[in-house]
This record gives sequence, C-alpha cells and structure tokens, in this order.
Amino acid sequence: MASLDSFSCKRTLTAAGETYAYYDLKVAEANGLAGVSRLPGSLKVLLENLLRFEDGKTVTKADIEAMAEWLTTRKSTHEIAYRPARVVMQDFTGVPAVVDLAAMRDAATKLGADPDRINPQVPVDLVIDHSVMVDNFGQADSFAKNVEREYQRNGERYKFLKWGAKAFDNFRVVPPGTGIIHQVNLENLAQAVWTKDENGETIAYPDTCVGTDSHTTMINGLAVLGWGVGGIEAEAAMLGQPVSMLIPEVIGFELTGKLPEGATATDLVLKVVEMLRAKGVVGKFVEFYGTGLDHLSLEDEATIANMAPEYGATCGFFPVDNETLAYLTATGRDDKRVALVEAYSKAQGMFRPDYDADPVFTDTLHLDMSEVVPAVSGPKRPQDWIELSNASAGFARIMESEYGKGDELDKSAPVEGEDYDFTNGNVAIAAITSCTNTSNPSVMLGAGLLARNAVAKGLKTKPWVKTSLAPGSQVVTDYLLRAGLNDDLDALGFDLVGYGCTTCIGNSGPLPPAISKTINENDLVATSVLSGNRNFEGRISPDVRANYLASPPLVVAYALAGSMKVNLATDPLGQDQDGNDVYLKDIWPTSAEIAEVVRTSVTPDMFAKRYANVFKGDDAWGGIEVSGGLTYAWDHTSTYVQNPPYFEGMTMEPESPGDVVNAKIMGLFGDSITTDHISPAGSIKADSPAGRYLQERQVPVLEFNSYGSRRGNHEVMMRGTFANIRIKNKMLDGVEGGYTLKDGKQVDIFDACMEHQSEGTPLVVFGGKEYGTGSSRDWAAKGTRLLGVKAVIAESFERIHRSNLIGMGVLPLQFEDGASWEALGMTGDETVTILGIEALEPRAVMTVSITFPDGTVKTAPARARIDTENELEYFRHGGILHYVLRNLAAS
Repeated sequence: MASLDSFSCKRTLTAAGETYAYYDLKVAEANGLAGVSRLPGSLKVLLENLLRFEDGKTVTKADIEAMAEWLTTRKSTHEIAYRPARVVMQDFTGVPAVVDLAAMRDAATKLGADPDRINPQVPVDLVIDHSVMVDNFGQADSFAKNVEREYQRNGERYKFLKWGAKAFDNFRVVPPGTGIIHQVNLENLAQAVWTKDENGETIAYPDTCVGTDSHTTMINGLAVLGWGVGGIEAEAAMLGQPVSMLIPEVIGFELTGKLPEGATATDLVLKVVEMLRAKGVVGKFVEFYGTGLDHLSLEDEATIANMAPEYGATCGFFPVDNETLAYLTATGRDDKRVALVEAYSKAQGMFRPDYDADPVFTDTLHLDMSEVVPAVSGPKRPQDWIELSNASAGFARIMESEYGKGDELDKSAPVEGEDYDFTNGNVAIAAITSCTNTSNPSVMLGAGLLARNAVAKGLKTKPWVKTSLAPGSQVVTDYLLRAGLNDDLDALGFDLVGYGCTTCIGNSGPLPPAISKTINENDLVATSVLSGNRNFEGRISPDVRANYLASPPLVVAYALAGSMKVNLATDPLGQDQDGNDVYLKDIWPTSAEIAEVVRTSVTPDMFAKRYANVFKGDDAWGGIEVSGGLTYAWDHTSTYVQNPPYFEGMTMEPESPGDVVNAKIMGLFGDSITTDHISPAGSIKADSPAGRYLQERQVPVLEFNSYGSRRGNHEVMMRGTFANIRIKNKMLDGVEGGYTLKDGKQVDIFDACMEHQSEGTPLVVFGGKEYGTGSSRDWAAKGTRLLGVKAVIAESFERIHRSNLIGMGVLPLQFEDGASWEALGMTGDETVTILGIEALEPRAVMTVSITFPDGTVKTAPARARIDTENELEYFRHGGILHYVLRNLAAS
C-alpha cells in the first residue's frame, strides 16, 4: 500500500460494527484535488487506486493530480500505473499463463535466482470452463457423457493445473463443471468492495480485477472495475507489476425509459453494441447512467457490461446502487460485506444516484429503452444488428453480398439416411450458451416458458438442428428445475450438455456426420443461432458459415423454425395438433409471466448451496493425483503441456531489439482481422501443420481436441497461428485459410515462416482497420512472435492485441495520414525496412520503407503504438515476462 499520502486523506469508516481504513476521495478533494467528486465513477476507482498506492516512484503526486486535471480536458495523455485487486483466468488462457509461470521458475533457477520468488502477489482464481465440448446433445445423459469425454481429453491439462494450485501461493482453481468464469465471478468471487489486513488494520477499497478473458468486463455490472488483458499482461499483474495505461476517455451512455413488452436484455445489448461500435469507443471506458437504470436488474446490467469487447470499449461500468446491494444479498454474500459495500460507496460518492445528476464525461450518447425491438446480430460480427422482422430478408441479401450465392437461396440436397433435405439458410446449431445470457434468469426462464408453450402446442424442433443448453452456473439448473421448465426444454432437445463456455468459444462439437457431409459436398450455407457474444467467421463450427447472436427465447424459436429464411415476425413456426399455424407471438411469454417465475424460482439458498464448496469439484477432479515441487516436472512426450522457448539463452542484460531490415511480408490482411483469425480456438484440421504434428506423435484425429485446449503446447500453437479456415491472406487471390507465398508458391504459413527463420530473414505483417479485435488471446501475439514476425503494420489496432504484441516484443505500427498497404499498391512481393527502433520513443512516428520488385521504393509514415514508457521498457526487454524475470532475478 501507499508509503505516501500527499493529500492526507486516509480515514476510517464503520460498517456493521467493523472499522476499516480507507482513502477518502471527499477529503482528497478538499485537500487539493478540486472537483474530483464530479469524476465518472470508473475514474473515481482509478483515483482511489492511485491514492492508495502512492509511493513517489510508480505512483507520484503528479499522477494523482492528473486525475483532477482530466475534468478540464476530459481526455488525457498522462500515463498511470494501476494495480487491480485480483486476477481471474479461464483454462484456455489460464493454462498457458501457468505454463509461463512454471517456465519462469525454471529460468529463474538458471539465472541463479530463487524460483519461489515466482508467485502471484495478488489473489488469482482460475475457473476451468472452456474445455467441455458438445459431443453429445439432445439426450438425458448428454451432460454425463460430455463430462466423461472432457476428462478423457484434458487429463494432462487438469493434472498440470492442479499442480499449479498446489505449487503457487495466492492461486486457486475452480474445477470443471462449476460454471462459466464470468458467471462464477459475478455470483460468488466478486465482492464489490475488497478488504486486506495490513499492518494491524483492515483496509477497504474497490473490488477491481483484470482477467485473461475479454469478457471479464461482465463484472462491471456489479460495479467492479474489470477488463480483459492478455495472459502475458495478467501474468505481470499477478507478479506485482502495475498495469500501465493512459487515463482513459469516458463515454457516458444515458439510458432512459424501460424495455417494451416482448424485448429482452439481449435485444437491448445488441442495440447498445451497434450504437457504440458506430460511435467508436476503442480504448475508452463507457459508463452507464440515467433513470433507465431503475428499470434494469443487475443481471441485465451484467449482460450489457459483458459485451464491452463487442462494442470495443475497455469496459462498460455501472455504479453501485440499491440493486447492487439486493443482488449481493440474493446471491449469498455475507451481510457484513453488503453493509460495507453500502457504507463505503456512499462515503466515496460512488453510490447512485449521488453522482448521477452531474457527472463529467468526455462525450455522451442516449438510448430510450422503450424503442428497443427484438433483434439478432450477424452473420459474422456482433455489431451487425438486424431487427428480427428483417432477419430473413437480411439472410437473402448476405447470400449474395457475402457468399456470392444470390441465385442459390433455395438450393438444397438430401441428407443420407434421413427423410429430409438440407437447404441453404437451415439452422444447423441452436445453442443456449455463453456467459452473456445464461447469467440472466429473465432470459433463461423466458426461454423455458417459451419452450413450455411450444410443447403445449405440439411444436417440435426441426430434425437437422443441433440443440444444446450450457448454463453459466449450476444455479441455472436449480431454478429451471424449481420452475418446472427443464422438462419442456428437454422435450425440444435443449438438454443440459455442460456447465461451461461451449458454442460461443467454438466448442460446439461436430455436426451429425450425414449433415456435415451434405453441407460440405454441396457447398451449402448453414447457419447457427446462439445466445452468445461472438459470431466471427470460422469460430462456431467449420461447417457453419453464417452465425447469429440472439436471446435464449429466440434460440428456441429458431430451433422450431429450422431456418433463417423463416420470418419469425410473420411466418408460422409450425402447426399445432389440429393443423393450425402457430406463430411466435402465440407462444411468447409476457414480461409479467417471466417476472413472476423469476420471483418464485430464484432464491438465495441456491447460491449458498452451490458455492459452499466451489473449489472442491466432483469425484473425477478429486481423483487426479499430482506430485508437489517448486518447479514442474515437464513430460517431453506430452502434446498438451510443454516448456516454451521464450527464455532460451536469456541473459541478465537485454539485447537491443534492433532495426527491421529487408523483411519479407508474411501476410497482407484486410479490416477486422480478429484474434480468432490469428489464433483459432476451435477444431484442428487433419491436413494442417498442427494436425500433421499431432499425427506424427500418434495422436488420432478423434483425439485432436481443439487449439484452445492445447494452448499449453507452443508447438501446436505456432502451427495454428494464422490458421483460421476463413482467414484471407490477400497475397493470394481469393484463397481462404492459413497460406502465404514463398518463392512464388502457395504454402502453409507455418512452413514458410520456418524457412524464413532458417534463412535468417525477418518477417512483417500488414493489416487494415481494427486489427486484433475479439478475445484477449495471448497466443495471437505469442504465435506471431514465434513465427519470426518483428512488426505488425495496420491502420488501427484493438486495445488488448496491441498490448499483447508489445508484451511479446513485437512492434505494432499504425499507418498515419490515411496510408494503407492497399493504397501503396502492395502485393506481398516487396521487402520492408523500419529504422530507428533502437532509439524508439512512445508514440513516435517512424518511416516504413517498402522496396518493390522493380526497385521502386515507397515510404509511409507509421506511429509506433507503444503508448507508454512502461510498454517501451517491456519491448526493449523482448517482452513483459523477460522484464519481470530480470527484475526478480536482480533483486
């Protein structure tokens, strides 16, 4: 904690008979920080953090004063060092983080340092939720079979994580089958106000976190400031390094009115995503305020906060209010904690509506929630909002614009062994999945009520639809059972398949073989409808091209309709027992019906019971035996966990990063290249470099698992970098997949990069706008580095990926003055030189020199997107982990 207190603001408060020390913002305002009571709530959290950690070195008085100066400019170029209270991780991104920590212990030993110094310095919770796949569905035993298969696939990884929980201090693991990380965080781990015993007193401060999943932002619905960072950045935070950041702009989003009959929280968030993407909020905080908050449940707010990565913001923050206190109580938090949250928030001016009347924002926008209508988003971006009544016409349009198949809208083909055809636009996957919506009882119970009404009418799911229900926590099962709605969902094929992030992360599992064969042999455009937050190309299923986000009730409705060409607003879903047409309006539950079943079915005892032994796990978890030790006993035959090469040959003094001279171009990419394009999480193709690597090690194709599950093995992940089946390297004409040109020939990107490395040739990558959107996937940066890429030059970067590239020692450069690789007339045959890297300063404008095959040289200005001195220090060390390791070894 702080060794200085320049504004003499350390005070005490009492709540429920307990006394706490805290850093009083109102006193700090009176002692020199004029006006800070008008800061947005999210910036008040940052200000408190700086006051508490003021040490004259990492946090200075000038840093704190810059928070007050923000009120005048409403934006800032001032860099601050922010220290979150805790870190949360899921297993896809958590496994490589723990692998890196284990590798750092080995490296520390080689450098002559104590390996026990490599320990989390703040609490870390890892929730295993990304490894369950929907192999089995539509049957009563689907859950049991999927869990059994999960342990078969992931035994090596789970053994490694269990070792980590034993070997590292401050590190806990929530076992498989408990729930999705963000819902577990919301329902149990988060406290809204955190406490720590230090020097004989208990200090109270805002609960804050960073997480290795981009949807960590969900916790902002509970007034916990949190956002996603790459595993690299998270590891540094765990090891006591501050998160280096500029004081952000804060966009105020005023909500008024209330949702109309028939609209859901999902419909609201899809509209918010569309509005904020159009506004442009990348790298900014968004803060919600206004009278509309009075008509939203905390779960509704968490739904909106969850999708901050989709609207591009660092976070979407909601203040503490009476709904926050009610939710903490309803989910079984300790009464004293709830009392502290209320007392602390009111004392700090963080309790709505205390600051709601007169906040200062960089800019604002407004939405009257009464104007929200049912909607979906697709076919490949969360911001592609479509009013439900226009969704079928929208699909017809994208058949021409996206797939060039406008004249094949009604093309179909028979499915072998079945009595039906599969047609363009058919829904192949209907999944109630993802943290976004499965945390919200109103939409989950709404889906159950719609299922009940559909079953009563005699409606059935179309036979070609793969249905699944993957709740975010076991509590969802409890309240569906109490409401008596589970049987109705089961009757339509929405049987429980697992507690975890399934379809949304690409763990949808295989389609039935006959349907997959029909789709691929006839080049049909299959669709999916999921209640998730991500619908990027190639993410949901390799067999499905068009993916749509929708509320859980609409997922059920589309399973009944069976096709995106059905207009749910006007076309029948099917016929009842008497042959009468049944429309969506006939089975849609009213808001009053949903509210009543929520009131009677969701109770505090459910949360208390389910989370009483949250770290214990089932018998399968208990049966995993591990041996202790400070360092990990690496199994060199493992195809899941390997010691990464980042620290090979590392010395105490860093080498200069050096200039990039005569680099070859590995890829030319367009706009909106996602981290999923760069490092896919889903299935591994047998004929891909990663597939060949696994087969060479006697891993059968059926046991490939996914890229996400193998993130602990750099050999697999290097081969999977830029290997998304839908990525388009524009060095090649119209080709999809992970290919590039080497000596004029089309080859796999991995193979080309290894040849370039053996020849000593540096590589660069060019991109368009919004390079690196999507998940906080550290392997998108790690793989880029290991392939030998020295710099990525793009028109703009998404926040997390930019930071991750720096964290791996890769230089991100952003074109200036409207330049682009396309405007320069590049084809990929050029060579690239970037000088002045050794003398680099934050945000310096550099010159990218491009030599064409005929000897012509063109130059373009590009700004180094190394934004802060801390980031520059990481880059000079070759990455953030190298910087931390050297500092620990030196001390």
